[in-house]
Amino acid sequence: MPFQLQPVKEFLVLPALPKQLSRLSEIAHNLVWSWDHTIRAVFRRLDPVLWKTSGHNPVLMLGHISQSALEKAAKDQRYLAVYRRACELLDAYMQKTEPKEKLVAYFSMEYGLLECMSIYSGGLGILSGDHLKAASDAEIPLIGIGLLYQRGYLNQRLNQDGWQIERNPENDFYTLPVQPVRINGEDLIVSVQLPSGLVHIKVWVMHAGRVNLYLLDTNIPENSLDENRDITDMLYGGDNHTRIKQEIVLGIGGTRALRAMGLQPTVYHMNEGHSAFLAVERIRMLMQENGLSFDEAWEATRNNNVFTTHTPVPAGIDLFDTGLMYQYFKDYCEHSGIHFDQLLKLGKRNLNDPGEPFSMAVSALQTSSYRNAVSALHRNVSQTMWSGMWPELPNWEVPISHVTNGIHLPTWLNGELATIFDQYLQPDWRDRHADPKTWELVKEIPSSELWEARRHRKRMLIQFARERLVQQGIARKASAAEIKRVHEALDTDAFTIGFARRFATYKRATLFFRDVQRLKKILLHSKMPVQILFAGKAHPKDHPGKVLIREIFQLTRDPELSKRIVFLEDYGIEVAREMVQGVDLWLNNPRRGEEACGTSGMKAAINGVLNCSILDGWFDEAYETSGGWAIGDREAYSDDQDEMHASALYSLLESEIVPMYYRRNEEGIPEDWIRRVKTCLMNMSPQFNCMRMVEEYDAQMYELAHRGWVEVRKENFESARRKVRWNAEVHRVWDRVRFLDISSTSESSILSGEPVQLRATLDLAGLRPSDVKVEAVVGRVGAEGNLEKTQVLSLAPTGEAPNGMPSFQAQFVPSQTGRLGFAMRVSPNHYDDPLSRPCYSLLRWG
Repeated sequence: MPFQLQPVKEFLVLPALPKQLSRLSEIAHNLVWSWDHTIRAVFRRLDPVLWKTSGHNPVLMLGHISQSALEKAAKDQRYLAVYRRACELLDAYMQKTEPKEKLVAYFSMEYGLLECMSIYSGGLGILSGDHLKAASDAEIPLIGIGLLYQRGYLNQRLNQDGWQIERNPENDFYTLPVQPVRINGEDLIVSVQLPSGLVHIKVWVMHAGRVNLYLLDTNIPENSLDENRDITDMLYGGDNHTRIKQEIVLGIGGTRALRAMGLQPTVYHMNEGHSAFLAVERIRMLMQENGLSFDEAWEATRNNNVFTTHTPVPAGIDLFDTGLMYQYFKDYCEHSGIHFDQLLKLGKRNLNDPGEPFSMAVSALQTSSYRNAVSALHRNVSQTMWSGMWPELPNWEVPISHVTNGIHLPTWLNGELATIFDQYLQPDWRDRHADPKTWELVKEIPSSELWEARRHRKRMLIQFARERLVQQGIARKASAAEIKRVHEALDTDAFTIGFARRFATYKRATLFFRDVQRLKKILLHSKMPVQILFAGKAHPKDHPGKVLIREIFQLTRDPELSKRIVFLEDYGIEVAREMVQGVDLWLNNPRRGEEACGTSGMKAAINGVLNCSILDGWFDEAYETSGGWAIGDREAYSDDQDEMHASALYSLLESEIVPMYYRRNEEGIPEDWIRRVKTCLMNMSPQFNCMRMVEEYDAQMYELAHRGWVEVRKENFESARRKVRWNAEVHRVWDRVRFLDISSTSESSILSGEPVQLRATLDLAGLRPSDVKVEAVVGRVGAEGNLEKTQVLSLAPTGEAPNGMPSFQAQFVPSQTGRLGFAMRVSPNHYDDPLSRPCYSLLRWG
C-alpha cells in the first residue's frame, strides 16, 4: 500500500459570508430549498454556472464561490430581494407548532433526498426521502435514522461494448448539507459490540424541513480496525458479514443514538426489515431498565412497532444462518440476559428446524403490531407470501394491511406546470394538494397552455439528453462520427416514451424489442415518428440485468434506430426528474405481482405524462382513472405472457396511442391527448402523493401505536406483565378448548333478507367467555365445496347452554342468493387489554 500522509490536526474552513447574506449557510443546510423553487433561486441566482457544476449542492457551492462574488451579491439589491424572500419562506415554513408527545422514529437503510448525496440506490431510498419531506409538510412529529455511506451507491458507465462499469463515488461529508451532532461541544459517538470489538459510531444530522434525519458513520478515527471503519463504507456492498454489521449498526446503534440525544420515540417504524434489530435492542432496554422478562418486553415493545414490507418475492429477504447469528449476538445475549434461543425465536418460523435461517422480515413481522404492504395488490401478494406464519387463517385475513406509496409532489412537479397551477388553481393549492377538490379546476386550464408547457419540457429533456450522450461518448472514447450522431439524436417533435428503473430481470426492460422489425415500423413512421429513452442501473452482482442493458445499448448502434433509441447512463434523481417531466408516455412492463408498488409512473403522472403499464403495483389501483393504457389484464404472470404483452404493447402504440398523439386540431393541439392529460392530473395528483400516504400512516398506524405505547408503559408496564401471565394460562389449557355444538335457525333454504341466528356452544376448559373470540366465517359455497367471498361475524356471549357450557350467538342477514354456508372458529382474545388483538396463532376451527 503506498505511503499516505495523515494530518496531525484538522480544522474546518467556512465561507466568510457578508453580514447581509449571513443566513446562506443556514438555508443551504435545510433541504427545504430542494423542493421550494423560490428558496432554491437564492443559490441559482448567486452563480448559475457554479450551481450546476457543484451538482446543485449549495454547501459545496458556498465553499467554492469567490469572496468577491459574495461581496458583489451583498450589494446587489435585486439579489438581496431574492435572499430576503428565501429567508421569509424558510422562517414561515419552520414556524414552530405545538410540541407533541408523539414522536415517530423512521428507520431506513437508504435515503434519496438529493442528487448530490449518493446514499440511496433506487426506489426504496427515494420513497424514504419523500416520506421525510411529506411528514415535514404535514407537521407529523417524525425523525429519520439511516447510515451515512462513505462511498454510497454506484456511478454507472458503459464501455464501448455496452457493458456496465461501476465506480463508487466518495462522499465528502463536509461539503454536503449534513452536520455532526454535538452535545456539550463534543461530537456525539455511540457504540455497539461486534466480534471484532467495540465499534464507535458518529452521529450526523440532516435537516429536511421540520424533520431531522440522523445518519450513522463508522469511518472515524476512534475505530482503529479497517473492518470496523468500513461498515458504513458502501450501500449494499460486501457479503453477509457486512450486511449483518450494517443492520446491527442501523437497528441497535440507531436506537442507542436516539437515547443519547434524549429523544424518546413513541412509535418505531421499520421501513423494510433491515432495521429489525431495533426490536431486540428495545427488548433489552426494558429487561435491564424496567425488570421485565423477555416475553413481557416483547409484548410491550411490539405495541408501537410498525413494519412496512416492500418485498414481493422471498429472494429479496435478508437471511442470516444460525452460526452467523451466534457469532454476532453471543456476547450481546450474555450481557443482556436474553437466551440465544429467545433471540432466534423472533426471526424463525420453526425454532425446531436448525437449518432455517434467521429472517429479518420474519423478525419485523413478529415484533410489530402494525404491518403493511405498499399497494393493494402487494397486500394480497404479501398475505400469500407470509400466510405460513398464520396457517389457520385464509390468505385475505393474514394481518398485513396496506398503505399505497406516494411521491412528494413539490419535489417532482416541474416548474412550468406549477406556474400554470398558480394561475388556474386556488391560491392555496400547494398546501392542499392532497385534496381531490383542489384539482377539479385543472379542467379550466386552456389546452394550448398545457400543451405548450408539455412541449417545452420535452425540448428541455432532449437538450439534457443530448448533452449527456455527448459526455458519455467522450468518456468512453467514442469516435468523432459517433459523437456527432448522438449530438443529433432525438427529435423535439417526435412522440417520446420513457423507460427508467432498476434493471432487474422481472421488470422486462427488453420486452419492447421482442419484435424488432415491427418495432422499427413504429419508430420510423414517416408521419408519426416515435422515440424512446432508457435509463437504469443493474446491481453490481446482477449479471442478467447487465446483459439487458448491453442488449439495449447494442440496439442504439443500429444505423436505423440510433436517433430513435438512446440510453442515458448513471440513472439517479437528476436523470429521473428530467425524464418524468419531459417524456410523453411512461412505460412500465414488469411481471405482474413482482412490482410491490413502483413510484416512477406516479412522478410522471403528476407532470401530465400518461402511463402505459402492466396492471401491477400502484397502477392496478390507478388505471381506470389515470387517462393511461393497460398492457394485458389482471391475470397472474406466466411465461407465455411475454409474447402476448409485447404484441399488446405494439398494438396499443400502432392503433391508439401514437395516432391520438398526432391527431391535431386547427391550432395544432392534440385535443384527445390533452383531455387525457387533464384526467391524469386531476385524478393522480391527489391520490398518489406522499401527503396522502403519510396521513394514512398517521391515522391508521402512528396514532394507534402511540396510544398503545402510552397505555402499555403505565404502572411500569403492568398491562404487558398481565398479558404474559394470561398468555401462559391460555397456552396451558388451550388444547382442551373445543366446540360442543354449532347450529343455526335456518332450514335447508331461506329467502334473501331473512335473519339467520348462528349459535355455538364451547368447552372453554376453565377460561371465561371474555377470554376468547368466537367468530363465524360466512360465504358462498363454491363448486368444490369451499367457502368463497367470505365475511367474518363475531358471536357475542349469551350465557350458558342447557349443558352449563358457555354459549355464543350472532345474527346474519344474507343479502346474496345461492348456496351459502358458514364455519366457526375460536381464538384467544385478551379483553382486559383494550389494545389487544386476537391471537390467531392459536386459532381453532369448529
